[in-house]
Amino acid sequence: MEADHRVHKSTLVRTISETDIIDCSKINNSNDVDDVETGNSNVKKRKISDQNIKIESNLKSNQISKQIVNKDNLDDDVVVYYENGLRKIKPYYYEYRTFAKGRWLGRNILDVFSTEFRDRPKEYYAYAIEKGLITVNSKKITAQTIIKNQDLIGHRIHRHEPPVTAEPIKILCVKDDYIVINKPNSIPVHPSGRYRHNTILHILQKEHGFSNLHSLNRLDRLTSGIMILSSKKSKAQEFEQQMKNRKIQKEYICRVAGEFPEGKVICDKPIKIVSHKLGLNVVHENGKPCTTIFERINYNGRTSVVKCKPLTGRTHQIRVHLQYLGHPIANDPLYANSKAWGSELGKGGIDDEKTNVMNFDTQKKTEDCNVSQTNIEENEITDLQNQNNLAKDSIISDIKFCEECSIAKFSDPLLHQLLIWLHALKYEGDGWKYESELPFWSKDDFDGDINYV
Repeated sequence: MEADHRVHKSTLVRTISETDIIDCSKINNSNDVDDVETGNSNVKKRKISDQNIKIESNLKSNQISKQIVNKDNLDDDVVVYYENGLRKIKPYYYEYRTFAKGRWLGRNILDVFSTEFRDRPKEYYAYAIEKGLITVNSKKITAQTIIKNQDLIGHRIHRHEPPVTAEPIKILCVKDDYIVINKPNSIPVHPSGRYRHNTILHILQKEHGFSNLHSLNRLDRLTSGIMILSSKKSKAQEFEQQMKNRKIQKEYICRVAGEFPEGKVICDKPIKIVSHKLGLNVVHENGKPCTTIFERINYNGRTSVVKCKPLTGRTHQIRVHLQYLGHPIANDPLYANSKAWGSELGKGGIDDEKTNVMNFDTQKKTEDCNVSQTNIEENEITDLQNQNNLAKDSIISDIKFCEECSIAKFSDPLLHQLLIWLHALKYEGDGWKYESELPFWSKDDFDGDINYV
């Protein structure tokens, strides 16, 4: 590839230098690739300037004393900084807007907020309505305003984005109208829930100048590895069809609990969704057909490194099949959670009676563990509810609250809590192949699994 490879202006809006092209040697020719975009936003949002909507409490937010590395040029008053291996976003104001739900109609605005969104006390919502932080059709209202059909509800809040790893996104290749990256763990792909600036799409735009990208393959927030993105959304259907026709081969690597059997192990059990909110799946006879081929690479006496080749693309397919086989990914907070699945961790599947229990109980357990998958579909206006409920119910007495908005502030996550040992190692099609380096936890001398057995 030429040292100064200029991408077509209608696609990727920047000039690529040789230093950006890290691993194009594995490309034989350029076949375009695509997958299903998972963006699910039906909530209309608008960025609000910090200086215009300060809550009149005379309380100033804590000043960040750490060195500011850069200022996010996507929003002038959003500041990005790095600390202790984490990429952080200074809290900022933001307005959520959504059209009235059917169950809200005929009720007053204070009743709706105090019962539907219980992350804050009723007194706060009364205050927010009085000060114009909560609006209907962009107009100031009273607490007794009745919600009608087609009303547009707005709520300006102080937004706290969770930190993610400071590990940079490695660009493996830029070719025509798509790019290939090695996605770090802990960073969600699309803005969703509590994440906006700490997302793959925002970072690629802010730090690398790529705009209007669409993800062609899907990786969970905690998963790392090969991701292909394109500036053409129309390629999604093409890539999906290639996947259905098994013209694209995927290879993952993971570290699982226990001694995985030697030789090739094929799991072709169907998978069924039991919680759309969490994207939670289980092996079930009424599920959709799927097949994964596993092959053990090594075993260190505690955990095994396993190569995985999914022939289909169901949500959490590798994780669910490994759980069914009795060897879940060793540090998987969702499918290796003994409090939710019991001592057998879901080995051999669960029956309908247990499935109904899991549909309720696992939601609570995983929420308590602060697990957030990238495909959770929920109204963003409630994105801080679990955080504050956890603070209220906690026995920890030293939890601090934001002086600006009274939202609970939790300590930073530890780096080992920001990933699961699952990595997309290789994607290959007709005449093209992209492969990343092996993750650190797959090496023979890795001993970070001691606390997981």
